[in-house]
Amino acid sequence: MGDVAGDRWDAWIGRTERRVDRADAGLAARWLATLDRAAPPDGTMPQGFHWCLCTPDAPTSALGADGHPLRDDSPDSFLPPVPLPRRMWASSKVEFLAPLVLGAAVERRSSVAAITEKRGASGALVFVDVAHETLCYGELAVREVQSVVYRDAAAAGLPLVPPPLGEGTFHPGSWTAHRAITPDEPLLFRYSALTFNGHRIHYDLPYATEVEGYRGLVVHGPLTATLLLDLAQAELGDNALKSFAFRGLSPAICGEALHLVMREDGGAVELAAFAADGRQVMAASATT
Repeated sequence: MGDVAGDRWDAWIGRTERRVDRADAGLAARWLATLDRAAPPDGTMPQGFHWCLCTPDAPTSALGADGHPLRDDSPDSFLPPVPLPRRMWASSKVEFLAPLVLGAAVERRSSVAAITEKRGASGALVFVDVAHETLCYGELAVREVQSVVYRDAAAAGLPLVPPPLGEGTFHPGSWTAHRAITPDEPLLFRYSALTFNGHRIHYDLPYATEVEGYRGLVVHGPLTATLLLDLAQAELGDNALKSFAFRGLSPAICGEALHLVMREDGGAVELAAFAADGRQVMAASATT
């Protein structure tokens, strides 16, 4: 892991990328269908839709073993070629400045903001923070800092993660809003398609369990975050949030119940996702 340390990644700090897209009716209809949502009557799209726009479009021949686009030392590689094979979307901090409008021309400007090496219980970690600005008709609509973490390969012989469901039971308790959902294979497939995400942990069970060491197919972090945003929409109304931040704490597994909860206090909103036995999957906060 010594070759990851030091200033090796300095050339990537400040590296930029620009993508353009359109919030077209077909994509919007597929996104709404995936979440069992009706279209908002005012022609805007619900919060979280921006994760389906300006997605990576690397050729299939340019994908790595995990299904993500390959990274190398060339000036054309937006993300650094960190020599750690496992990748996860660790967290995001999002500001919602204006709603995305159905049919709008969309542009996303991205830059690498920071690259940080750490060491956790599972070994070496490298965090890459990417700052995104999403524009709708030329006006800034969403600002986000996304943190991606790269990790060592799963060690042979260790138990699969997360641990099997325990005997505990999640109780909503003091949470004022609660929704239970069981993410299944069609939901994961649809979200991968919407985001053009080829990461195999979301659809290739042998790869997820035998190579990356998960106990099953992994629910996308931004999908869980989108489900929390959908809960907030049901309680507070369309495009009601000013900011939203989430952090993944433990993998959510396909086919297992996921409990989504929310409570509000004076404009500050706390949200979370829990497994059926009470293991916390995601922590999130928002402002209205």
